[in-house]
This record gives sequence, structure tokens and C-alpha cells, in this order.
Amino acid sequence: MSIIDRVGKLREYMNEHNMDAYIVPSSDNHQSEYVGEYFKCREFISGFTGSAGTVIVTKDEAGLWTDGRYFIQAENQLKGTGIKLFKMGEECVPTTDEYICNCIKEGGVLGFDGRLISAKEGMNLQQKLAHKNISIKYDYDLVDKVWQDRPKLSDKKAFSLDVKYVGETLSSKLSRVREEMNKKNVVNHVITALDDIAWLFNIRGRDVLYTPVVLSYALVTLEDAILFIDENKLTTEMLNELSKENVKIRPYNDVYEFVKNIDKNEKILVDCTKVNYAIYNNIPNEVEKVDEFNPTMFFKANKNEIELENIRKSHIKDGVAFTKFMYWLKTNIGKIEISEVSAAKKLEDLRKEQEGFIEPSFSTIAGYKEHAAMMHYSATKESDYKLQPEHLFLIDSGGQYFDGTTDITRTIALGSLNDELKLHFTAVLRGMINLSMAKFLHGTRGYNLDILARTPMWNMGIDYKCGTGHGVGFVGAIHEAPNGFRWRIVPERFDSAVLEEGMVTTNEPGIYIEGSHGIRIENELVVRKTDKNEYGQFMEFEVVTFAPIDLDAVNIDEMNKEEKAYLNYYHKLVYDKISPFLNDEEKQWLKGYTREV
Repeated sequence: MSIIDRVGKLREYMNEHNMDAYIVPSSDNHQSEYVGEYFKCREFISGFTGSAGTVIVTKDEAGLWTDGRYFIQAENQLKGTGIKLFKMGEECVPTTDEYICNCIKEGGVLGFDGRLISAKEGMNLQQKLAHKNISIKYDYDLVDKVWQDRPKLSDKKAFSLDVKYVGETLSSKLSRVREEMNKKNVVNHVITALDDIAWLFNIRGRDVLYTPVVLSYALVTLEDAILFIDENKLTTEMLNELSKENVKIRPYNDVYEFVKNIDKNEKILVDCTKVNYAIYNNIPNEVEKVDEFNPTMFFKANKNEIELENIRKSHIKDGVAFTKFMYWLKTNIGKIEISEVSAAKKLEDLRKEQEGFIEPSFSTIAGYKEHAAMMHYSATKESDYKLQPEHLFLIDSGGQYFDGTTDITRTIALGSLNDELKLHFTAVLRGMINLSMAKFLHGTRGYNLDILARTPMWNMGIDYKCGTGHGVGFVGAIHEAPNGFRWRIVPERFDSAVLEEGMVTTNEPGIYIEGSHGIRIENELVVRKTDKNEYGQFMEFEVVTFAPIDLDAVNIDEMNKEEKAYLNYYHKLVYDKISPFLNDEEKQWLKGYTREV
């Protein structure tokens, strides 16, 4: 079926249930950012492949809402589908809620699959639609009726992470969660976020490409816990370890019936931004619900010293792979055929050579020339550019290792550059360096520091339509709450928390000029304590990403003394840490690309 036919078929099922509008979000039952093949309903119904977006279908219109990272991509992929692009955050563009409120008539019906919408989103819609007596039907997965060859739920095996990697036992983690439950005077806590469950139980899986999580729900009480999961995914050893901590196993979908029987006199802790609308509504109305963030979200963000030591090891390996890739690209461009796709494959192959490599941490973004202006560009056979010895090539990639998760971007000069490209590259570099050098008092949040990264671009009248950085999980989600860098608070991003010691955050400013070029330089930073005095506890960043920044693209005259000093300091770290793992030719090449400026 074409996209037009799919939307048409969806409307037929909407009519059967008297629905005036139907929402198709990007999420799964766990409100995940990246989802397994079974859950890619929004992609199926619209043809848009970006990771973020919402489709709303009415009786006579269909629209896709997505953010600035995907505007160019969405415009291309929606051509000929009849689906209108709504650019989120742009002037005069209604939000999804505003659109729904305006397009549904008095007494109408809104439909969606309640497992794919968070409790918070669902309740907000309820409130906004009440004045028009609009009702909600949330127990119909209409896309499933259209999707005749829908993939099955993943049945891949889970695996455990040893304490030598994670630094804390399941017993200790459960104790910490129960301490928070006691503080809040609750006896039950339902957890549905896959990365939170993976962290708490020290298990990982292969149910979502690039994110090592396993499809599951969890309910923790003060005495025991229940893991709702396909038991076939767990080994006998894993089951024994879980049993020692009084963790019971129930089938994956049993959670929906189980929560209906929670004692009406007991309080339950729920994170309404994560728990889905269907689960929330299945909890008896009489049960007092304490709506707060999962304690596990904050626990897992503050990496312990064993995790941090492992993270450093994973970044050395990743830096070796990337440095070898950059050497290969620089020395072979114009001599052999290289394309966006083959370059990305080469980098993945080099990562596979590293000990403990599991899989990429996200789909590699490899964009040449104007393709790099699309922040989340994904090369296809049809779009694949051949690289030539000229212009800029951006590659954003990462790896999942047993000892850490990595995310690195470099923009590489493939030949001589004009003055504008060098000016823009240097501005991005200066922004990245300025944020890296920050020293700040405890209590600072990412939005307090974001201007350090953006100033070189803002001074040129240029901005980038995304955050400057995001939290990174430990063998987990590549985008992890609650820390991040952006110039304004975006509530649904959950990335404006106080920067605490042990948090890992990317630092990735950029410039994106549609039809011309895109530049991004990205390192990961760890928050560390430094001086403490009468003014309070000062904090700083430790850089953990090590790979050369392409000096061929830098206009040194645009940099001040402090920026040059940091670049020299950083490149010395790169050479010292990476060169022992290179052959003589690679080492000599690296020496030139980490020279002092």
C-alpha cells in the first residue's frame, strides 16, 4: 500500500469507531525515543523515518509534527503522501494539542492507542478537550489493523552486566529505590522506562536497535519486585540472581491486569511522563498516585567511579577506531571510491575490531556537502553521495561497548576549503572549546552554560535548531535524561536538571546551512567537582572523547589565546592516549594532526 492508501484505510477504521481524529506517535509502550521494529507505527503510516514526530489524521487532513532536526528530511519524505508538515516551534504553527482542540467538533471523539501515549499527555488532552465535551477512545490500535505484515515483538535474549562494569549490585540499587519510596510514603512503584529497568536490574537486551534494553515492565514494593518480561529471554543464571532478591517473573503484558488489583489503601509512585495512559487508567481510582520522576532516572545519570573508569576505557577504544578511520579517509580520498554509506561501514568495521563492542549506539549520520545540513541525515542507496577531494564531510556516530556508550562527531575537510567554510568550522570549534573550559558553581544547569557554546555563532547571526548536548547512558540510551545543554527549557526534553558530579553530557554545537553544508564537532564531558571555598562547590568538565579535530579546516587567526591553548592541550591528550594503539604510519599521521597551533 502507498502512504495515501494507508492513511485512507486508517480513516475507514476511524469511521467504524466514530473517531474524528487519531494520533499516531513515535513511541512504544514505554515512551522510548528509539523503538523496535514492531512499534514503528508512525513511520509506517507516514513514511517519515526520523526518530521524533507525531502524526494526526482527521477525516479530511493528515499532518506530521516534528522538530528542527528533521525539517529538511521530513519535507523530502512527505512529498506525494498528502501529509502536511507542521514545523514544531516555528511561528504560527499550532501545537498538536492546539490542532486537536481546533479540529474536533463539540462532542467529538479523539482516538489513540493508550499504550503509546504517556499518562501526562493523555491527562493534558483530557483537560483541554473537556470544554468541548470531546471524549477519548484509547483502547484501539488502529494502525495494527492497517499494517498487515507488521513485524513481531522481539524475542532476542537478554544479557546481564557484571558488577565489574556497573559498580553496584541489584541489591544495593533496590535498597536505594526503596529508600526513596519510604521518603515518599509509598509502598508500590511501577517502572516502565526500559533504560531505567535495564539499569536497576543490571540487565540489557537487543530488543531495540542501538539501545541495549529488553522489553519489560517492573513493579517494586518494599519487600519484593515483579519483572514483567518474556521469561524465555532470561538465562537460568539470571533467573537465579533475580530470585535471590525476591524478584518474581510475570509475562510481559500481564502488567495491565496486575495493576488493576493494587490495594486501594496503598500509595503508588508513578512517573506520568513515562507510564503510559493505559496502565495509569488501569490503576484503581481509589489508589493514591504520587506523580514524580522515577528515582532511577537520577541514580543512573550520576555515574559511579567504576562506571566512569569503564567509560574512559570505552572512549579510548572508540577513539582508536575513529582515529584509524580519519587516517584512512584522509589518505585515501580521491584515490579509491568512497561514499557516505561505505565510509560509515568502514567506521563500524573499525569499531567491531575493538574489544567488547556490541553494536553502534545509533544510526550513523554521514553527510557530505549539503547533506550534512540535515542534522539527522541518513544516507540511502538513492541519496548516497560519492566523496570527492573537496568540501566537508560530517560523520556522527557511536558505539555500545560492555564498558560504555560513546557518541562522537567530527567534520572533516576532504580538500581545500573556502573562507566561509573555515570561518564556520572555526566558530563551531570555538563554541565547543568554550563550553569544555567552563568552571561553574554547583547548582548550575545546562541552560546556564549553553550560551558559551552558541556565542561564536550568535555573534555571526547564526543559530542551530537543537540543543547543544544531551545526557548519555552507561551501556544504555544515547539520549539520557535529566542533564543536557540548551538555551531554553523544553519541558518534554527533561534535560535541564542541576549538573551533578558523574553526569555525562555531549558537547556538540553546529552550523547548518541548507543547500550548502553542515558542521558539528562533538565530545563527551563528565561533570567533576573541583575547588570548594566560601563561595561554594565549584564544578568543571573532564573530556572523555579522544580523536583529532581536523586542523585543515581551522582558521587559527579567528581563535583567541585561551582557545588555542585548550586545543593544544586537548590534542596532546589525544596523541598520548591514542598513539600507543596505532601502527607507525598512523602514529606519524596523528602527530601531524595533533600538532600545536
